[in-house]
Amino acid sequence: MATLAHASLTPARIMQFAWGYTVPLIIETAVRRGLFDALDSGPKTAAELAAQAAISERGAGAVLNALAGVQLLHKDAEGRFALTPESAAFLVSTKPAFMGGLFKHTSRQLMPRWMSLNQVVETGKPVLAVNNEPDGAAFFHEFVEDIFPMSYPSAQVLAETLALARTGEPARVLDIAAGSGVWGIVLAQRYPQVRVTAVDWPGVLDVTRRVAARCGVGDRVETLAGDLADVDFGTGYRVATLGHILHSEGAARSRLLLGKVFHALAPGGNIAIAEFLVDDARATDAGGLLFAVNMLVNTEHGDTFSFSEIAAWLREAGFENVRTVDSPGPSPLILADRPH
Repeated sequence: MATLAHASLTPARIMQFAWGYTVPLIIETAVRRGLFDALDSGPKTAAELAAQAAISERGAGAVLNALAGVQLLHKDAEGRFALTPESAAFLVSTKPAFMGGLFKHTSRQLMPRWMSLNQVVETGKPVLAVNNEPDGAAFFHEFVEDIFPMSYPSAQVLAETLALARTGEPARVLDIAAGSGVWGIVLAQRYPQVRVTAVDWPGVLDVTRRVAARCGVGDRVETLAGDLADVDFGTGYRVATLGHILHSEGAARSRLLLGKVFHALAPGGNIAIAEFLVDDARATDAGGLLFAVNMLVNTEHGDTFSFSEIAAWLREAGFENVRTVDSPGPSPLILADRPH
């Protein structure tokens, strides 16, 4: 029988990977059953939470214990469960940074598609691409509002970084592949002179309009429907935002899109890009590299890219002063300027 080369080598990490699907499904169940919301008022036992959520005590106990095991809940000596700072901030539905909807997107939209990964690897093509209408519009319509909190803190950093002068002259913002509209909405909230043009498919823009109205800036957000490659952006924008769109476009379409954005900006205008970045060697940045497989599963040409690659595309399009700005998102923001 073969022996392990190192006594300290165990299969624990491999087993952890094998069970990796369990945590997102457990979190989603707890969110849907209101368990995190119920704990926002204070610690409770499994029996109390089961009664409040109208679920079995056995089911509540198993889920709550597992959440304590992954440190999303705290369990005291009396068997009462309490929120941790992390779950209190991100998994209570009434909190502004609530990200519980992301897990519904994972279980209902992503996981079924990932089950075809073996076939996708063989062909290099998705079973069904999400970046084409009409299927893509329905796909994005379903979840863009749920991921609004993921980008909101980074959008606030962008608003502070740009430091747009508060003048009487309108500052036009082009929000490309707007989705929920988070990037343009935050700029409009911060600067009263901002007027946003949100570009996306017609089936997604109804979400953009609804969220903008809820955030109090609906009167300063207009929409422009169409495919990014075909729609006429217009010209004279002070800022253009591309929030998590290059990865689904792929390298060739991204380069064309950046050139198109360059011509839409006014001289001295800024482009701001949010992306899941990878390291230059594509060897160490696990988050971005895993997301690249997500693009393999879901798009025809999508991928994740390094800062060096995107910076080269920006310079090729005519931009200068390409730089990163630290943000609370999955990767730093990338900013660049159109020369005066």
